[in-house]
Amino acid sequence: MSSNVIYHQNPNFPNRYISPEKLFYYLQTNYSEVIEKVGSSYLENPIYKMSLGNGPIKVLAWSQMHGNESNSTHAMLDLLEIFKRQPDLKEHLFSKISLDFIFMLNPDGSEKWTRRNGLDIDLNRDFLKQSSKEFPLLKELAKNGTYHYALNLHEQRTIFSTDGVHPATLSFLAPSQDHERTISETRKKAMAVISRIYQKLKIEIPNQIARYSDEHYPSSTGDNFTKIGIPTILFEGGHFPNDYQRTGTRKYYTFALYEGLLAISTLNGATDGWETYQEIPENIESHFDVIYRNVKLNTDFECILDIAVQYKEEIKPDANEISFTPIVVEVGDIGKKKGWVEINCTGKNFVSEKKFPKLDEEVDFRIE
Repeated sequence: MSSNVIYHQNPNFPNRYISPEKLFYYLQTNYSEVIEKVGSSYLENPIYKMSLGNGPIKVLAWSQMHGNESNSTHAMLDLLEIFKRQPDLKEHLFSKISLDFIFMLNPDGSEKWTRRNGLDIDLNRDFLKQSSKEFPLLKELAKNGTYHYALNLHEQRTIFSTDGVHPATLSFLAPSQDHERTISETRKKAMAVISRIYQKLKIEIPNQIARYSDEHYPSSTGDNFTKIGIPTILFEGGHFPNDYQRTGTRKYYTFALYEGLLAISTLNGATDGWETYQEIPENIESHFDVIYRNVKLNTDFECILDIAVQYKEEIKPDANEISFTPIVVEVGDIGKKKGWVEINCTGKNFVSEKKFPKLDEEVDFRIE
């Protein structure tokens, strides 16, 4: 990286799953002087905001609005580890910006490794009704904080690629403020930041950075923040080759977070280079986790088909890491899609107690 950032993973959080209790203890033990409790969740888990820097450019960021998207929390934890080891980077950056970072906006969902909160509400679609206990905390901060930028930090499914071949390990979006997808000055400011992140990281992970769809969602956070004039950058961490623990994604997500903050500190509201944003390829929904090709079923008629499988992520009781359960999600002719792993079953036997695989059920067959 041209910014001389040496990556260090935070050793206290080696797993993809982050226990809210462990996170809160770590923050209280190591960063008590820069964190404050800003509220609590439906299940009374605390929600913390970390405040760093005294620069004039104010940035609001938040992680795990969706509980099963931990790379955003990891990125901030890893960035803190990098700053411990490279304090000059921290001093330079935070002389120009002030960052308010909300850790784990959805701790109830994070604990159970679910997208939604304790009431099954999607916090990213709660801007208008404010039905949840958690989202109004973010909205109130944004309304009262006079922020110049916002970072909306997420993860995306393994189904996306940049070109039908390479995974979309990172995707970015300057959200639309209307159905016409008008390129306003506010959006250009976000696009300029994304363009700088893209220019830096495309060297490190070529063909693995995409643009998320800018379809307008009237109830979503980023669209509404843009509408009220806060340039908002959506981050999406995605699949990294042969790495379902997303340790590779985590590393480049951390770099992207740093480069985004650095770009904000230098652009300071300018839109220079925003046009590069339009050069970034759009996400393509092109892949399944596994495709079994040309499976001959044990039916009383000739039946040869493809079977697509996606891994269901879940945290099991008393576990400290998520597990992956293979689920059948499509059968038939899947010629238009690809698998990150493809298994040619021509001339092999489909072994199962059932005659055919059932959609939305766990894989219970073998190929021999």
